[in-house]
Amino acid sequence: MSVRQLLTSRSSTRGFLDKPVADEVLHQIFSDAQQSPSNCNTQPWKTHVISGEKKDALSALLVTEVMSGKPPSPDFDWTVSYQGDHRERQFGSASALYGALGIERQDKQARGAAMIKNWQFFGAPHAVFFTMEKYLNIMGAVDLGIYAQSLALLLAEQGIGCCMQGALGQFPAPVREFLSLSDSEGVLFGMSFGYPDPDAAINQAKTDRVSLDTAVNFVA
Repeated sequence: MSVRQLLTSRSSTRGFLDKPVADEVLHQIFSDAQQSPSNCNTQPWKTHVISGEKKDALSALLVTEVMSGKPPSPDFDWTVSYQGDHRERQFGSASALYGALGIERQDKQARGAAMIKNWQFFGAPHAVFFTMEKYLNIMGAVDLGIYAQSLALLLAEQGIGCCMQGALGQFPAPVREFLSLSDSEGVLFGMSFGYPDPDAAINQAKTDRVSLDTAVNFVA
């Protein structure tokens, strides 16, 4: 497919088949993603791909951390509180997600159970954690975002679905210990990926996009 077709057809995947991606396909995708642009070619991303029993072990540690009641303690600033149009779009996204699952807004228990699936990687066979040196701050975050988008499109080209997850950056302590990260390296966010389950109701959740004249200002 063309880049345009990939962009217009893909969506976040939260239901996966029990089918790992072949090693040679993984290595080719992540090798191609290295061509992503970055400020001054700094290539600040450090990418940790976790699969199999290791992925399951880390998931168990993360769920325990989240369920302990400890507040999030991210390595980077995740304290933004959406306002105005951004908040409306956030609500729209949540409505699409929980609507696909048939969960009512007032059903906090079911919503909590759905939220926990973030740290279970939605049952995906693979998970990725994106890290970088903490001092890079927003400059590094911009580059990691570009890199992650490259990965998403390369995955989609191979029929592989993914879900970018800010939630995977909220409780970095278990990840830091599991991956033996240095003190200077921070966990920014993560991604779950694998082959989409066509029968998973959650994969029917779709979000819209604002009109071109709302998002883009052409100056000539």
